Amino acid sequence: MPKPRAEFYVSTKGRDHWSGRLPAPNKQLTDGPFGSVSKAQQAVRALRATKRLSRPVTVHIRGGTYWLPQPLVFGPEDSGTKKSPSVYAAYPGERPVFSGGRKIPGFRRAGGNLWSVTLPDVRAGRWYFSDLYVNGIRRPRTRLPKEGFFHIAEVISPDERKAFRYAEGDLKAWANLDDVEVIVFNAWDELRFRIATLDEVTRTITFTGANNWPFGAWGQTNTRYYVENVRQALDEPGEWYLDRKTGVLTYWPLHGEDMTKAEVVAPVLEELIRLDGDVDKQRFIEYIHLKGLTLNHTGWTLPRESYISMQAEYGVGGVITANGIRSCVIEGCELSRIGRYGIEFARGCQDNRIIGNYIHDMGAGGVKIGEPRIREKGYELTCRNEVSGNHIHDGGKNYLCAVGVWIGHSATNLITRNHIHDLNYTGISVGWSWGYGPSLATGNKIVHNHIHDIGRGLLSDMGGIYTLGVSPGTVLAYNLIHDVESYSYGGWGIYLDEGSTNILVENNICYRTKTGGFHQHYGKDNLIRNNIFALAKDGQIQRSRPEEHVSFTFERNIVYWTEGPLLHGKWSDDHYRFDHNLYWNTARKRINFAGASLQQWQQRGMDQHSLIADPLFVDPIHANFVLKPGSPASKLGFKPIKGAGDGKGQG
Repeated sequence: MPKPRAEFYVSTKGRDHWSGRLPAPNKQLTDGPFGSVSKAQQAVRALRATKRLSRPVTVHIRGGTYWLPQPLVFGPEDSGTKKSPSVYAAYPGERPVFSGGRKIPGFRRAGGNLWSVTLPDVRAGRWYFSDLYVNGIRRPRTRLPKEGFFHIAEVISPDERKAFRYAEGDLKAWANLDDVEVIVFNAWDELRFRIATLDEVTRTITFTGANNWPFGAWGQTNTRYYVENVRQALDEPGEWYLDRKTGVLTYWPLHGEDMTKAEVVAPVLEELIRLDGDVDKQRFIEYIHLKGLTLNHTGWTLPRESYISMQAEYGVGGVITANGIRSCVIEGCELSRIGRYGIEFARGCQDNRIIGNYIHDMGAGGVKIGEPRIREKGYELTCRNEVSGNHIHDGGKNYLCAVGVWIGHSATNLITRNHIHDLNYTGISVGWSWGYGPSLATGNKIVHNHIHDIGRGLLSDMGGIYTLGVSPGTVLAYNLIHDVESYSYGGWGIYLDEGSTNILVENNICYRTKTGGFHQHYGKDNLIRNNIFALAKDGQIQRSRPEEHVSFTFERNIVYWTEGPLLHGKWSDDHYRFDHNLYWNTARKRINFAGASLQQWQQRGMDQHSLIADPLFVDPIHANFVLKPGSPASKLGFKPIKGAGDGKGQG
């Protein structure tokens, strides 16, 4: 008996009343592919209801753009099996694009260099957007100041959290003040405010929402801010402004842009694919594979009460969101021109893989794994997921402090061989418990990742890799981290923050960071072994809080630098262990061990077998940290680091 056919086709040239069994319409135009993925879903469900299958059921999606009126939603009824997964894949050699946007035609000259179009849905209050794409490129809303930042002139009181005084000439009671957004920087996050009132006499601006703490907290004096979406600031090519009241979209084209032919797209949807298992009833989605799909043109919404950011933008959802999925795969997809995070595995997501995807031009960050809360029941936990081989970059367009990969209360995940760069905040964040309380972020492996150009001088208190809480079994190894630049304090390569405990940091290479290759705020029993920390600016190794227990053991590491102190922070209590390390200051300055000479430091029991000597790197100025033959590091037991950042370490 022949096996049932297990392939369907979807095409922009298809029709939902056709069989979906042909890759293209027949000559008679009586049969061919489906016209929508949702119709293919129905066909797959029907096939599985009548047949027991032992091979994959594949929906081949032809190239072209699919303008989605609402997100694609998969439920438990869409599940496959281990032998017969449900695969939704790009047709070989073609590029299907799922768009959450809407084309905007009809631009006309509006005087001078400006073009405009009236959008009735905006005027009627049914549509509003904060991102715009012209010929596939994200275009900026109007911004003041054009470069740099304004600075808060005066904090009204130590307790005031929703108003401040601005400097003369910075702000005005512009027309359409309701459209203007004010972005204010805290140390490690930002606030996005709507304006309640603006008094030009007292130079006081009041917002519809309140900050988490008073302006200027955490030592952030001279607090920065800027404003967006001011009609009067539309004075440069590439800028645009949307008038909520009239529905008029106005744009200044770039040189050579023909607005009679340009493709202009604005977002309608915030998410495009939802994998929605029923965790409470333990009805999970299993064995769905998404392969080779492109997701574009999603947006974000600023609430009327303003948006008060939290660390890492953990509350921002994904363009692909999942709850209650098992053994699913997202592979080889491209997510770009999006308003939020790329992919989110939230509650009850286990044994899934996010592999080989290209996630870039993001409103927020790349991937989120887990939740910010502790779940009690095993089936509710998110664990044992793999994020590997992804390229994640150019994020934080709207939510500035989003990260490349975020892990909340989630255990035994593998984050490996990802290339993460050009973000305003941390590259990979692991854990979500401040201090020594309960944490589910255990046994995570963060290995062989390449992380660079993090911070970009915009935010503070971040690292290439950042951890929180008690984390037994967590390993940070063979990562290549470089060019981490904070605005003020912070900017570390590896940053073990509050309560970080029982973490192994081994065989990493960190260089060209602002405040040090390694920093531990507080925690205990961490092992920092066989790493290279090189060429930080303001200091090399930092410890911020003395505690009664051993903070960490620091052994068989190479620390190589030119400027700043070797150790900075708080080192008076000796509750740490240093030995078998190699230190070298290229300026040949006498090395100071937190106020002590080497002899005094050794009398305190530290670095009994360590050396001050040139490690003989091949070319450290150009980031080649391979050791030449005869390096004194070998006498200390240091092992060459092979494969850091996926093959970009030592040979």
